[in-house]
Amino acid sequence: MANRHIARSIVLQSLFELDFRNYPQTEAEEILLRNAGEFANDVIDIAFVRTLLNGVLSKRTEIDLVITKAAPDWPLDKISIIDRNILRIGLYELLFADSKEVPAKVAINEAIELSKNYGGEKSSKFVNGVLGSVYKELGEPDKDAVSKKKRKAIPDIPYEQMPIEKLGGAIVYSKKDDDYYLALVHDVFGYWTLSKGRLEADENEQEGTKREIKEEIGLDVEVMDEIGRNEYVANHPEKGKIRKQVMYFLAKADYKELELEKDNGGLDEARWFKLTDLQDIKTYGDILPFITKAVSLISEKN
Repeated sequence: MANRHIARSIVLQSLFELDFRNYPQTEAEEILLRNAGEFANDVIDIAFVRTLLNGVLSKRTEIDLVITKAAPDWPLDKISIIDRNILRIGLYELLFADSKEVPAKVAINEAIELSKNYGGEKSSKFVNGVLGSVYKELGEPDKDAVSKKKRKAIPDIPYEQMPIEKLGGAIVYSKKDDDYYLALVHDVFGYWTLSKGRLEADENEQEGTKREIKEEIGLDVEVMDEIGRNEYVANHPEKGKIRKQVMYFLAKADYKELELEKDNGGLDEARWFKLTDLQDIKTYGDILPFITKAVSLISEKN
């Protein structure tokens, strides 16, 4: 069987050359064939190599948005060329490849191996952190494919010792004509979710939430009832696991066009939804109770 690890190395070498020399994507095929020519045909699967390279290039815009979301403290151009192209390969296989052919754990492990072979001293930790964060957002597919013994062997930070990051978010509603609408944002993982953002140290939760909503979707809101609190653990590429604590409010705003923040950490759309259309959207299970409670409160108030 052809060696797919070597195949991924060839794709990485080709992506690195394209990125480093700022070549147009039209040069990709020639670069790939030159790099692949160093190996015998029975060593690599050239069809797999082509598919992987073309897949990464075709989805690079979406992949780069995911990197931005998963590593918010690292602007894309500050990530080393090797590391960002390893991430592109890993994220393509994790998000867009056939999971039966490349299971999630294989995609992550192969990217980590590439980082150990070609990256710097901290590359494998960085790549593992970014891909681990995305993997968790996806709901940890194929998690049970890894033995319990192996999972226990991975060192973990005690929950009580994880740093805490506080965020403020809101279920924002408005009335237009005789209909009520909620303002939702769409992330690069394909889910509609609630607008939220990081609160400053010692910042009032309501005031911080108003500021974040204004920055993220351009709305001036009136913060009303507290809806509830949510906490989840996220992987930071440098800091490791972080407990993110989110306070959600019900907030009211005038109906106007939403203006999505340009540097938005991986969001690609903001839209108003009628309350009657909410059942048809794809959203995260852990925020559904907050939306349901908000809809009930809106009905009571109006």
